[in-house]
Amino acid sequence: MIDYVKIATFTYAYEYSIIQHLLEQEGIRYVFQNETVLGVMPFYANAFGGIFLKVHPNDVLEAKEILERFKSQSNLDIVD
Repeated sequence: MIDYVKIATFTYAYEYSIIQHLLEQEGIRYVFQNETVLGVMPFYANAFGGIFLKVHPNDVLEAKEILERFKSQSNLDIVD
């Protein structure tokens, strides 16, 4: 996970559930950092900087394309 690249930030867990499904469908290696902490203490989202979507360096371009496609088709507000 140390080498994984941060490509997006979310404030709440519900915001990335569809993204998670799309990444899994494409076989993208990913991890959501701070997911558990903010699930337990949701009002700490700003203190921790949000929930970070990190992907394997070899999957960055494909993952960004998935995010852009989804962003253009929805009202999802991705911070980064």
